[in-house]
Amino acid sequence: MARDYYGLLGVNTDASGDEIKRAYRRLARELHPDVNPDPQARERFAEVTKAYEVLSDPEKRRIVDLGGDPLDNGAGRGGGAGDPFAGFGGLGDIMDAFFGGAAGMGGMGGGRGPRSRVQPGADALIRMRLTMEECAAGLTKELTVDTAVLCSECTGSGCAPGTEPSMCDICGGRGEVQSVQRSFLGQVVTSRPCPNCRGQGQVIPDPCRQCGGDGRVRARRSVTVKMPAGVADGMRVRLAGQGEVGPGGGPAGDLYVEVEEAPHEVFTREGVDLHCVLPLPMTAAALGTTVRLPTLTDDVIELDVEPGTQTGKVHTLRGKGMPRLRSSGRVDGRGDMMVHIEVVTPTKLDAKQTELLRELAALRGDEQPDVAMNGRNGGGLFSRLRGGRGGR
Repeated sequence: MARDYYGLLGVNTDASGDEIKRAYRRLARELHPDVNPDPQARERFAEVTKAYEVLSDPEKRRIVDLGGDPLDNGAGRGGGAGDPFAGFGGLGDIMDAFFGGAAGMGGMGGGRGPRSRVQPGADALIRMRLTMEECAAGLTKELTVDTAVLCSECTGSGCAPGTEPSMCDICGGRGEVQSVQRSFLGQVVTSRPCPNCRGQGQVIPDPCRQCGGDGRVRARRSVTVKMPAGVADGMRVRLAGQGEVGPGGGPAGDLYVEVEEAPHEVFTREGVDLHCVLPLPMTAAALGTTVRLPTLTDDVIELDVEPGTQTGKVHTLRGKGMPRLRSSGRVDGRGDMMVHIEVVTPTKLDAKQTELLRELAALRGDEQPDVAMNGRNGGGLFSRLRGGRGGR
């Protein structure tokens, strides 16, 4: 008696190819041995697989519709009467047939494969403290760094000399293991990295004694770093391939050297401009003077201070600041140097100095400064201050 292939899939005799495919896909999710370990489910899955193989083939389906059985007497079996799962190595293969991969089963079927033991190394960062003069001039310096380097004993393999990795006997080299869980959708197979080989598919039975199987060891070494003129606090210089060697002897990351600029006792820095404060005696500010000023490059310049200079006056010396560093590492000109005048009033006077200042005040009429608050025509200190602030 011919098998009821339509009944096995639960479809009508006039079902379309897409309906047959959907029916088989639904049953495969429920009955595949990777999902349902029940022996009866395995037998039923074999039957519905045969039914799908027959009904998805137009010639075999025509034989079924005529009342025959294309699988009788070996006709059309292809793989014979042996393995009912012929053509499908596992649930992942079935999902590939319908979905183009295992994504349709929420992680069933795996397919990720083992993870390589050789991984890229991490970047490393060290800080270099420089004076402002060193930042302005640039320098080349040897630094001692402590990073992971390639193990000289195993050259990164992690194995003792004369040995090699072996396949993990827990995951069979796949790098992942599967577990079956029940949910409201039924039993679902999930995959996770193998805890024995950490997803690598291989284990090291005899690790290298020097690195413990990691393929790298920590060591101190010297590197040469060249800081260009004009670097500033927080800037970084990249040394390619001088960072941490990766696990399994993987390629090294980069080493970044970050500038930490020390405070200067005279100058403060804003970008490429320098600022300094010049304390000026009251008499020199009133009469005018010439002051010799050092610069960051040890040059000495003469600054002319005009008579009557007040606190807050700023003299700008063009091109006397820090080198202007371009993104290419090339220096293009220099910033400016800003000299801020601060008039200093004497706090300790002897009798002679006091008498002379009193005479000066009398000559200038400054013994009683006008601080009246009701001057409409600019008279009085407070009225001038009020006028300067836009009075009410």
